[in-house]
Amino acid sequence: MLVEEKDALKERLKEIFGYSQFRGNQETIIRNLLDGKNTFVIMPTGAGKSLCYQLPAMLREGLAIVISPLIALMKNQVDQMNAYGVNARFLNSTLSKGEITRLKKDCMNGVVKLLYVAPESLNKEETIDFLKKVNVAFVAIDEAHCISEWGHDFRPEYRKIKTMIQNLGDMPVIALTATATPKVQLDIQKNLQMEEADVFISSFNRKNLYYEVRPKKETKKQLIKFLKDHKGKSGVIYCLSRKKVEEIAQLLNVNGFKAAPYHAGLDPDVRMKNQDDFLNEEVDIIVATIAFGMGIDKPDVRFVVHYDVPKSLEGYYQETGRGGRDGLEGLCLMFYSHNDLNKLEKFNKDKPVQERENARILLQEMEYYAESPVCRRRQLLHYFGEEYTQENCGMCDNCVHPRERFDGTEAVKLVLQTVKQTNERFGLNHLVNVIRGVEDEYVKSYGHFDLAVYGKGAEEDADYWKSVIRQTLIYQYLEKDIDNIGALKISERGEKFLKKPHAIELARDHDFTTEVDEEEESNDKPVNTKAYDVKLFEILKTLRKKMAKEKSLPPYVIFQDPSLEEMATTYPTTKDDLAQVNGVGMGKVNKFGAEFLEVIQKYVDENEIETANEVVIKSSVNKSKTKILIIQQIDRKVDLEEIAEKARISFEELLTEIENICYSGTKLNLTYYIDQVIDAHKQDDIHDYFMNAETDSLSEALNDGSMADYSEEEVRMMRIKFMSEYAN
Repeated sequence: MLVEEKDALKERLKEIFGYSQFRGNQETIIRNLLDGKNTFVIMPTGAGKSLCYQLPAMLREGLAIVISPLIALMKNQVDQMNAYGVNARFLNSTLSKGEITRLKKDCMNGVVKLLYVAPESLNKEETIDFLKKVNVAFVAIDEAHCISEWGHDFRPEYRKIKTMIQNLGDMPVIALTATATPKVQLDIQKNLQMEEADVFISSFNRKNLYYEVRPKKETKKQLIKFLKDHKGKSGVIYCLSRKKVEEIAQLLNVNGFKAAPYHAGLDPDVRMKNQDDFLNEEVDIIVATIAFGMGIDKPDVRFVVHYDVPKSLEGYYQETGRGGRDGLEGLCLMFYSHNDLNKLEKFNKDKPVQERENARILLQEMEYYAESPVCRRRQLLHYFGEEYTQENCGMCDNCVHPRERFDGTEAVKLVLQTVKQTNERFGLNHLVNVIRGVEDEYVKSYGHFDLAVYGKGAEEDADYWKSVIRQTLIYQYLEKDIDNIGALKISERGEKFLKKPHAIELARDHDFTTEVDEEEESNDKPVNTKAYDVKLFEILKTLRKKMAKEKSLPPYVIFQDPSLEEMATTYPTTKDDLAQVNGVGMGKVNKFGAEFLEVIQKYVDENEIETANEVVIKSSVNKSKTKILIIQQIDRKVDLEEIAEKARISFEELLTEIENICYSGTKLNLTYYIDQVIDAHKQDDIHDYFMNAETDSLSEALNDGSMADYSEEEVRMMRIKFMSEYAN
């Protein structure tokens, strides 16, 4: 390439995009496309794929068409290009007929340089007829993994793209994706008839990302703790279902985080607003299904959390890739449970047989990744056909907290001998059965019970041998057979090892079977009240007794036993933490909390306890519309019967709601209503009872002889008044 041409390209890069240098192999890719050659680009998220077609669109004569899968992605990229002063537009189902007519006119007049089109729109006859009249410079296929049935986000419409392009005439094509295993890469090239295309593969190693997998146990509490540690930072939380997205977004907002939901079921305007709020830093956290993030160019996403297990490693890699695109901190946390895998298996049950089998293999890879003790970076890069030779990446949980290791030399040798003796035609499960001597129908039909290796590993269980085989694969003594899906064959390194064995160390898998899968517990339940610190509980009880005596109140009015038990479980040391304890609330904190916090802090310091205040999370139920309505109506002194009617609940249900509000620490003044319905002398009697009782138990009050003349409703209302006056 001439120096002047190189300089001219850099000048345009600086002039349009403001960059002084190209990154990685961007320049070579752009030059290849400008030379009219078909180009296939595999480049990780955040490495600058879009520029590879955006700059050539400015330099080539005619209209560049970009086929893109998501409306949100199109809008985001069009907004960006317009900000650079480039006339980019999109054609999709959100446009009116009038807007489409004006857009077509502008394209034919050469006003538009970049046109983003959804594959569904491109598939329409009128779109093809219109584009035939336009001078098309080239076609870019973004998110090209959608073409492959082995890709993580397969879209049937993408399989028809080649036919659509052929209808437009002969022009260069550039296909781009952030994730493609060798198998997916071949499938894309074959489908697009681009086998001869120049292929540019960038390294998949995102050095600044930290990968971690945790068991899915008390996940909401783990999540709140993680977010407290990263308060104010920008992040994405992925969930599998829309319902879970809404639930987690609400939970985060109630717990003081600025979060918004994003999924396909939301009104398009709401979805767009939430996305824009995230990009403009009005909200810190987006809770989303995988519909969010494709092509979203936000460089400072500091964490990506997978609340549920993703459907594939490609999907996981691409979603984690949205973190730390500026090269700075990017934390990737996945919560894992077998239960999630079982749910995903059920989702696939109605798919055609081949599709179901493909999905099952992808899920299996996800399981191996989560449970494997091998460096997570090495595993991910190996999955995409790239070797990572460093022993310890220092940026994943498996490297930072290594698993127990053992000498695996003989085990690896047995695995390779088994692959060889079964003629390199079988997958992991069959190899395990042969090694362990399990005579199933396949072992019988192939006569593998006669092999020398049959049953040689019978003393170890199936999980042990699966782990050995996976590690043998990751360390590249074995390799996948691309033409025979699922089958494993011996690599060149494996052959050398069999001829001249050397010591190989393997590690023990994570055992997630001992973990209890999270049951989506109600946050209204007190947290772990059985496992409290007995010594601290007794100290707190003594303090409560002393304070009650000073204030001439029954001890239960200060804090009830369940609240003290929870304090002795979670060790709250700030007002906010104490307010989150069940039955406390900020009202009580301000009234009685200071001495309790002092005592807990002292106990924590003396005993060097790591506080676990993060395990108490506020329930989103406390912010329900019904509760807000009740508080507002009582403030306005509306009769309780009328409030019950407005809230569409019975009078008894209303009293229960009011009790819940009162016991969570909110002061409610019911005097205006009680004075209408309970005589003054009755009020005095019930008040005196609670002032001298040892507990506020309703059943004990109703069974007390002195309360015989009073109805349950009267006692309940007076108990609310009493607790509001003295406790809150």
